[in-house]
Amino acid sequence: MTGQGRQQKMLIMTPAQCRAARALIEWTQPQLAAAAGLGLSTVVDFEKARRAVSRDAVSAIQGALEEAGVIFVAENGEGLGVRLRRRSKPE
Repeated sequence: MTGQGRQQKMLIMTPAQCRAARALIEWTQPQLAAAAGLGLSTVVDFEKARRAVSRDAVSAIQGALEEAGVIFVAENGEGLGVRLRRRSKPE
């Protein structure tokens, strides 16, 4: 997708955003790890900032959360955030 109406994808999700996003969709860390195709220790270590996690792993985590309906909100003067995508109304 291109154009002004498209929100630019955030390049780097923070550990706090990851925890908040997971809480919004009520996923456990093992559920997120499975959805992202990663080991549980990678998700745990990222969320606790225990070690540097590869950009590819963070991207996989973020992608899984976005697929589940999470939108990552970039810095807008009030700070970073997350929210749920609006669900389409039934016809």
